[in-house]
Amino acid sequence: MKKVLIDLSVLKHINCGLGQIAYNYARYFGQNAAKMDFEIHFMLPKQYVGAFGNDVYYHKISELYVTFPFLLPKFDIWHSIHQMCRICPPKGNSTNILTVHDINFIYEKQGRSLKKFSRKFTKRMNRADMICCISNFTKNDVMKHFPTSKPMQVIYNGVEFGDVALEKRPELPFTGQKGFLFSIGQIRQKKNFHVLLDAMKLLPEYNLVIAGEKGSEYSDMIEQCIASQGISNVCLTGTIHNSEKIWLYNHCQAFIFPSLFEGFGLPVIEAMSYGKPVISSDKTSLKEICSEHAFILENFEPEHIAQKIKQAIETYSKDPDLVSRNIEYARSFSYERHMNEYIRIYREILAKK
Repeated sequence: MKKVLIDLSVLKHINCGLGQIAYNYARYFGQNAAKMDFEIHFMLPKQYVGAFGNDVYYHKISELYVTFPFLLPKFDIWHSIHQMCRICPPKGNSTNILTVHDINFIYEKQGRSLKKFSRKFTKRMNRADMICCISNFTKNDVMKHFPTSKPMQVIYNGVEFGDVALEKRPELPFTGQKGFLFSIGQIRQKKNFHVLLDAMKLLPEYNLVIAGEKGSEYSDMIEQCIASQGISNVCLTGTIHNSEKIWLYNHCQAFIFPSLFEGFGLPVIEAMSYGKPVISSDKTSLKEICSEHAFILENFEPEHIAQKIKQAIETYSKDPDLVSRNIEYARSFSYERHMNEYIRIYREILAKK
């Protein structure tokens, strides 16, 4: 049988967005590999070897493969599921599909760091035989900064829809019965969470929970502002487990996402799938992904943010059909659809070999 390798090395960051994408690839193909007309091979961290059943083949990541990737067996297809995978398949080894999530480094890096990331991305692009982007925005951004004549198409991300039966309430500092707003993402400058602080001063009837990895100067700045300004209705939880994320989505009054840079924007679709109103920025891919199903921020002034939140919650409370339409829209981003699109590509390539 023909062999397809999927690089799941980012599983080592299981709690971040890319780590969850890798986990869902592993789980899907682990459950469905026996039905395929080709072999599925995973390259992943050693702690996950054997974790996804006996119908797939496992290749433990080794530093040796980073330097000497030609030591790996030969595959018919090598799918790099994000643009900065550490191991670049050697030429002649396989047909390489490269999935590009974003090129945010163009906007975030400067000087030597920008040149380093640009060189690495160019190397990955040059090696790829086919490029798949997770949104039209990402595709256009790649073509603007790294124009190529290689085959390129858009395949939207799959979204994991959590089972509310698995929910677990996280520890929160709030007391009382006030409803809460929710946001999630690494606490980094590009997520723009600081604009929510002054808005929450205008919304004393709500609390705001921001979940995501801390430990940056930006997250320290936000926590210092919360403390120094006495903002008692905002908290940063740090990294949370998936069961806690499900609880927060399921019980929040609304989801607010003021991000400046997104290749796709998984959280906005996740929130919609729970029937929650989404208030989002219109930056980068977000307006495309949200379509007409979100309340779009036209600016980041506190009064405007607060007004949009109130409008979203009130509109949802009065229109159950709107809720069901948005849930249906969110469910269209299923992993089943996402995987079927890649399986179609795999088969088209394998048929020519």
